[in-house]
Amino acid sequence: MSQLLSSMAGNVYKILVKPGDQIEPGEEVAILESMKMEIPITTESKATVKELRVNKGDFVKEGDVILVLE
Repeated sequence: MSQLLSSMAGNVYKILVKPGDQIEPGEEVAILESMKMEIPITTESKATVKELRVNKGDFVKEGDVILVLE
């Protein structure tokens, strides 16, 4: 089991996956908004989304867990 972490602080603007989804390397799974910029969060490996740890509108800090992957 691995975790996908936030690369910077910001608000969760969109969540593009749900538990059970199969994701591929480089796929966007969420978008953060910070200082009026949209920052995509992407995966580095093939995995299955096990759990979402954030909701749309949540504020995350750098290093916060966004997703749990299998």
